[in-house]
Order: sequence, then C-alpha cells, then structure tokens
Amino acid sequence: MAGEVHAALDRAMALGGLLLPDHRKHVGGTTDGATVAEHLSDLSVEAPSVTREGVQGLRARRRVRQVVTAAAGPGAVLALAALRFALPAGTPPIRSSGPSGTARAVAALEKVSIGGSEQWILIRSQDVRNPVVLFLHGGPGTSQLTSNRRGTRELERFFTVVNWDQRGAGKSYAAIADTGRMTIDQFVEDTGELTRHLLARFHQDRLVLVGHSWGSIIGALTVARHPDLFSCYVGIGQVADMAGGEAASYRWTVEQARRHHDRRAVAALARIGPPPYRGDWQRAVVTQRRLLGRFGGEVHDSRTGALGLVLRGLVCSREYTLGDRINFFRGVMGSMELLWPELLEVNLRETVPELRVPVFFVEGRHDHEAPAELAEQYFDALAAPSKELVWFEDSAHLPHAEERDRFTRFMVERVRPVATRHDGL
Repeated sequence: MAGEVHAALDRAMALGGLLLPDHRKHVGGTTDGATVAEHLSDLSVEAPSVTREGVQGLRARRRVRQVVTAAAGPGAVLALAALRFALPAGTPPIRSSGPSGTARAVAALEKVSIGGSEQWILIRSQDVRNPVVLFLHGGPGTSQLTSNRRGTRELERFFTVVNWDQRGAGKSYAAIADTGRMTIDQFVEDTGELTRHLLARFHQDRLVLVGHSWGSIIGALTVARHPDLFSCYVGIGQVADMAGGEAASYRWTVEQARRHHDRRAVAALARIGPPPYRGDWQRAVVTQRRLLGRFGGEVHDSRTGALGLVLRGLVCSREYTLGDRINFFRGVMGSMELLWPELLEVNLRETVPELRVPVFFVEGRHDHEAPAELAEQYFDALAAPSKELVWFEDSAHLPHAEERDRFTRFMVERVRPVATRHDGL
C-alpha cells in the first residue's frame, strides 16, 4: 500500500543512501552483483521496438555501458543510477526466442487517454497473440511499472504483459490535478476503459486481471462490474476488509515488537495508538509500516521491507525520467492523502460477495500488511464459478516478487490455460 513506500523512503533516508551494497537480502533473491548484470543487460544499443531515440540516445547508452562495466565494484549500481537519469525514457527491445517471422513481439511505452486524462502503460510480449494480462499496482499511488517489468520478464513468452501507472502514480502523476476524479469509483472506471482499449488493440475478447494490494480492491470491484471483460481474476495480497486489516496489522506489529524486546518500537506504536489513527494519520501509517517491515511482515525474513525493490526499480529504470522518479514519491504522498479516508471504508466481503469469473488468490503466508488470514476468510465466503487459494510459504506481502520463479510457474501453468480457454486462443 502507499504507506509501505512512505516507510521505504523514510528508511532509505535513515540509512543514508539510495542503495547499500551490504544489504544482501533483496526482493526476488538477487544480490548486488546479479542486479548489476541484470541492469547492464538493459543497456542494449539495439533499436527500441516502438520509440526510436536517435543517434544521440544510442550513443548515450553506449557510454553508460562503458562506464558501468569499468566500475566493477560496490559502486557499480550507484554509477549506473547516476548515469541512467540522463537517458531518454524507453523500454528494452524484446529478444524473441521464437522462429524468425513467427513471433510478433511488442515493447511499447505509451501514453493513452483514460478517464479524461493522459496515463501511461508499458506493453511487452514476445508474441501479441498471447493472452493479455493487465497488472494493477498497489498503493494507492505506488507504481510498479519499473520493478514489475523485470519481475515479469519470463511471462513475456506466454502473455502480453501490460503494466499501468494509474492516475496520480509515476508517469501518470499529472492526472492527480483532477482531484474530483481521485476516487475509487473512477479508478474502477479507468480500469474498465483501459481493458476495452487493450482488447480492441489485440483483438481479444477477455483478458487476465491481476491486482496487488490496493490494486486488488480496484481489481475485484472492476471484475464485479464488468465480468464480461475478463477471463479470470488474480488477487495478490488480496485486501478484504481495509479497516479490519489495519487493526490486525497493528496488533501483529505490537506483538512482534514485544517478542523481540524492542522497547523503542513498542513505545513508538504506543504513541500512535491503534487505528483508526488520529491527528497526523499519515505519520502514524508510516511509523506502523516501517516497523512492520522491520519484523518481516512486508517482505519475509527482511528487516527493510520493500525498500530494495522500490528503490532499485526507480533508480535503474529505463522507463522513467528524472521527473518521473520525483513524481513517483509525489504521487504516493498525494494519492494517499486523497484516497486513504475512502479506502478505510472498503469491505469487499460486503460489496463484492460474488465474482462471475474464475478466481485465484495468491497469498504470502507471512503477509501482515494486508493480513493473509482476512484474505482467506474472504476467499472462503466468496462465490465464484471456480476459485483457488495459492499459498506462497516463503513470502509476505509481495509473493510475486519474493518467489518470482514460483509466481511465473503459477501464471503459466494455472492461469494461462484458463485465459486461453475463455478467449479461444
């Protein structure tokens, strides 16, 4: 949720830097060395599939490769980050493994008009005949366009993967100016409109909708309103009862602080008190999320939560300009301020008791940000043509990133057959 990024920024500043080489625990299980290699692979000088950057852009990428390759050491990621800010926005080309002339690839970073505002989507696939999957990021306002692009790389062989910066988030930050449309209902309408746009573009009847955290609220509400647009729904870190979840998350954090004999954490939690928070509620949410992350309730077996994932995606992204990086944090803060009060009223057990498409819930066994026990209760009560609850035993709130390979197998082996069956592919 948005509080996790507030807390991530708070932790990053407290740690005194954007990326620390000695933090070996990273989301997705990669180390700094693996991350450098991964980012170097993104600096290919091949022509992009959609937007041509010209000779100047290609020369800039060559210079970046030369400098970062020479850096070879703990400072390599920081050197890459510093130079990456100067590059024009784009997305790496698709390297298709299919036979020449068979695979129809797409790698497009595009601006589209949705709900009366300009918003950005990233589309990547080795073959556009594959079923379309639309990811809804968490938050509100917490874009995952950059981090999710790396996390879903293997899915590009089997799906046309769409990541979307929702209104007010990341590259779509400017849409926050229309504050009257910063409502849950408008996000649901935006999702329906974007879905219809994608279906028309790729000549398909239905797509797979995947919602994470805040995105699982928008996802469930959209599928309930427009079931004819979707082959199935995947909820990751599914939110059920927002107010109940906040209360349970606070109680767990207090219990962990006491169990670890962390007197400062116990005192900090006592000062903010249990939700609903009074006074400076944003600071209270940040405090609780920061401590939740310290005790592994956001990312399992991590003391820094989603910090590494968020910051690596931002610092090393090719899709974001320097302005987009700044707007990422502006979007988190602004979206939280505008949407949090309405968000606390959400109770999907009451408003969405039924979904008329196949449903999958992907839950981290150790998720205490959107408490997994509440998601399980909602799953048990939810009516659907078919439903499956999939537990990720070594994950907390980000199972798709914490156990990336398992999530990829799940999407290919369980979700893709449902998508192809419903769309006649």
